[in-house]
Amino acid sequence: MNTRIAGQDEALVLIVDDDERIREGLAELMASVGLESACFGSARELLNSALPERPGCMVLDVRLPGLSGLDFQHHLASNGNAKPIVFLTGHGDIPMSVQAMKAGAIDFLTKPVRDQALIDAIMTAIDRDIAQREVAANVRKHAARYNTLTPRERQVLREVARGRVNKQIAFDLGISEITVKLHRGNLMRKMHAGSVGDIVRSWEALPASLREKEPT
Repeated sequence: MNTRIAGQDEALVLIVDDDERIREGLAELMASVGLESACFGSARELLNSALPERPGCMVLDVRLPGLSGLDFQHHLASNGNAKPIVFLTGHGDIPMSVQAMKAGAIDFLTKPVRDQALIDAIMTAIDRDIAQREVAANVRKHAARYNTLTPRERQVLREVARGRVNKQIAFDLGISEITVKLHRGNLMRKMHAGSVGDIVRSWEALPASLREKEPT
């Protein structure tokens, strides 16, 4: 079994299967390894539920009443929900598994499945979700800091991140080198940057939509 990492203790495994016996069996398996789970008989049932915002993954059957597992995967992706999915089905085939994996599934397992194989896939999925959440939180942090900058500070940030020195930035923006230094000092304070390397990393952590947008 994988070594548990920070965040796994708070993880929630969402089990979606129309067979109640399988749902109960999977919930018991999750409990046996210290994982909390929530069970649903259909994708619609899950969508209509108020769930806590916690790291975790989904264990999803392919054949479900209403929205199929693959359609549900597509629905989640199109709505920006990157929750990792482990497919577990008794009705899978190679084209279906290829489609699921290409769409980002962690694994595509067929019933009956070895407990350890399923647990390993779920742990991998949880680790993926924790990592994705950390990246997203970092992006939000830098974006929030960027939004505190004035338009001129954003211009200077952009140029510093591109490797331009103060003299070049002053010439390009039509301002004095002293003014560039003032803006640079302010933006470094607001972005919590202690070096040019920090500025570059902050810039690269910003969403593309902010980096590509002209400062206003």
